[in-house]
Formats: sequence, structure tokens, C-alpha cells
Amino acid sequence: MEFRDVVKKFGDNTVLNDLNFTVAKGERVTLIGPSGSGKTTILRLVMTLEELTGGYVFVGGDPLQYEDRGGKRQRVPDKVRRRTTTQIGMVFQHFNLFPNMSVLENIIEAPLHVMGLSKAEAIPKAEALLEKVGMADKRDFNPSQLSGGQQQRVAIARALAMDPEVLLLDEVTSALDPELVGEVLTVLKDIAEETDISMLIVTHEMQFARDVSDRVMMFDEGRIVEEGAPEKIFSSPESQRTQDFLRAVL
Repeated sequence: MEFRDVVKKFGDNTVLNDLNFTVAKGERVTLIGPSGSGKTTILRLVMTLEELTGGYVFVGGDPLQYEDRGGKRQRVPDKVRRRTTTQIGMVFQHFNLFPNMSVLENIIEAPLHVMGLSKAEAIPKAEALLEKVGMADKRDFNPSQLSGGQQQRVAIARALAMDPEVLLLDEVTSALDPELVGEVLTVLKDIAEETDISMLIVTHEMQFARDVSDRVMMFDEGRIVEEGAPEKIFSSPESQRTQDFLRAVL
């Protein structure tokens, strides 16, 4: 992923201003910082759930919402945008599972209708993913029959079912009871270790950020205050703002 001169405004409020950074293939980058600093907005822009006010976002080298054509900033055709977004998976804070579908149906829905897989192809793949996230015995359950931690693990499997190049994680443990957080973080650590999926993570779980990240970026008021390896950011941050934030949350 590449963010180039990205601007996002809501009315007169500038949430992101002249944002520039990249996430390499297979790299795991975590965004930390206070609520309201623009972290989740970044993920929503990548998912095209929000419109860019200015600048460009690229995924796999392809422009996501806008491109430069002859020196002019132009919208990307919908067909191209949809093709690019199939490279992206997102796990939301509140699971967002389809309540009227079983666990298995939730996972095969997009592979069937977006990727064009047959059920004979999609079902074994879904079963393997459920095994990976420890939910194989719940394939015929409805989401309402599952705990929050179980629902989030299904949501992770659903995101992986699209074979994404990029996985976005938005506060995936914040809606969970404390005793359920560990099971979800363990699944995500395993995925990080076993795949070369690029991850862009927003979390308040500082130990998770430290364990899983290649790079940590401290955000405040829509800008990058400091970035570096987890050991540097958590053990010897240079910015006073980073120091104050970590002192408050750790």
C-alpha cells in the first residue's frame, strides 16, 4: 500500500493532512495513538468506505480511488476500483457477520459471488480456514449462538477467504470481554507468522502491537508523530507526544 499526499476532510474538519507512507508486501504496520487521531479513517479510505478529499492511495501498485491522468486527478473507473478492492480484507471492530447465515455461509458468500468460485471449491477452503481459527466445530452455527471472541475469529476467517494481499484490522478486540481478547490475538499472531499478507493494524492492545508489528506509527491529529521498530517506539520513543501517550496507556 502507498498513501501519497492523502487529505481527508469532514466538512471544515481536516482529519488527515498530507499523509505519506507505505506498507511493503508482507509488512505488518500498526497505528497507535489517541482516539480521534485519524487511524480508523485511514482504514476506511483503503476500504473505499470513505472518499479521498485529496491525494492518492495505491494497493499493489494500482490506484484505488483516484489516479493521475495527464496531470489531472481523475476518479478511477468503478470496474478497476472493484478489482483492486478484492485484494483487501478487513476485520471490523463489531464483527459485521450476516446474522441470517451460518458460520460456513458467512465465509463462502464472497468467494461465491465476488470471486466466482463454485461451492465445491469454496466449502473445503472455508472449512480449512475454520480449522485454522479454531472454529471447525461451529460451521453450522449462527452468529447469535457464538461468543464475541468466536464471532471475531469467524470474521477473520471470512476476510482470509478472499485471499487478500492486504489485511486491515480495526480495533478487533475492543468489543470483546477481556477474557476473550487472548484467543483472537493468538489467531492473528499465527496468521502474521504463517503468511506474507501485508497488515495495517489499528489497536489499543500495545503488547499485541509490540509482538506482531514490523513497524509502529504513532498518530496524533491526523499526522505521523513518530515511527520505528516496536522495540524503539515502546522502549525509547523520541517524541514527547509518544512518551505521554504510552505513559497513559501502558
